[in-house]
Amino acid sequence: MKTELQKMLDGELYEAWDEELVTMRTRARSLLEQYNRLMAGSAEEKTLVLRQLLGKCSTIDIQPPFFCDYGSNIEAGENFFMNFNGVILDCAKVTIGNNVQCGPLVQIYTAYHPLIAEERIKGPELASPITIGDNVWIGGGAIICPGVTIGRNTTIGAGSIVTKDIPENVFAAGNPCRVIREL
Repeated sequence: MKTELQKMLDGELYEAWDEELVTMRTRARSLLEQYNRLMAGSAEEKTLVLRQLLGKCSTIDIQPPFFCDYGSNIEAGENFFMNFNGVILDCAKVTIGNNVQCGPLVQIYTAYHPLIAEERIKGPELASPITIGDNVWIGGGAIICPGVTIGRNTTIGAGSIVTKDIPENVFAAGNPCRVIREL
């Protein structure tokens, strides 16, 4: 029988109030509280906390305040930068390539809820992984929705709502986000 954590990571309905998941989120919030107090802290101090929080990170610069659900489901490549007030709801795996930059207020959501009210009010949730390729720029205020893949060398315009996969080597923007032109 699968644990709620296994169900969550497999994209199945799961109960977020499960004791193991609550414990994991509590640990993440404790580390986030510590991290967000380091607004003026050194890069070394910040990196030490991020390495405890995130599943995998290399050269990384996330400006506080930063918020996530678990942290352990985030894998960030070399030279990842996220500006102020970034949010990553990592109930599923979030894979971020090398040289990815995010403007302020970027939100990356793997979590979602059933559309049918009868199912939704029962409480279980769902999550779908997000993949962001190498050399991607995500403009301020953009929202990346569950299950989306953004191809490498792509730029997402500020304020965009990315609801579907975006190919590589394009500029895409809007609500919903769509390809504007090839790069």
